[in-house]
Amino acid sequence: MLKVVDSGDLKRLSGMAATAPRGRANFNLHPELADPVQRFLNAIEPGSYVRPHRHALAEGRWELFVILAGAVAVLVFDDEARVVERVELDAAGGALAVEIPPGVWHALTALKPGSVMFEFKPGPYSPLSDKDFAPWAPAEGDPATASWADRYRRAAVGDCLA
Repeated sequence: MLKVVDSGDLKRLSGMAATAPRGRANFNLHPELADPVQRFLNAIEPGSYVRPHRHALAEGRWELFVILAGAVAVLVFDDEARVVERVELDAAGGALAVEIPPGVWHALTALKPGSVMFEFKPGPYSPLSDKDFAPWAPAEGDPATASWADRYRRAAVGDCLA
């Protein structure tokens, strides 16, 4: 049976993200977390905090983001929390996809309401080993995360966020 994603699905998922405490919502296309290929829609709203993280270099865990609606900024950091790359993905034009290599600190932020990406990465997904979180960034739930989410929107190459 074919799996079809349409613009109504994107709007529904964005609506879920807009009312979610974290400002995000996912819709998995893969049948289970153990699937060797993880593929899903990831809706994110402005103000949502994504803690900088990296995926295991030894396991070759890359990930690919393709913008479907809205716009996001993908930030790449060095080990000291300095922004070394910033790529803006915008469904209205410009960059549409970015692949993040294994072992690279990164985070993203929504630049427009209704932002939805297609995310694709190797599986299986294991919440305990999927990613290493940057020790220099606050954990989700920390009061400082609102400030960090705001700084992501304005961050430029060379800025140190820690």
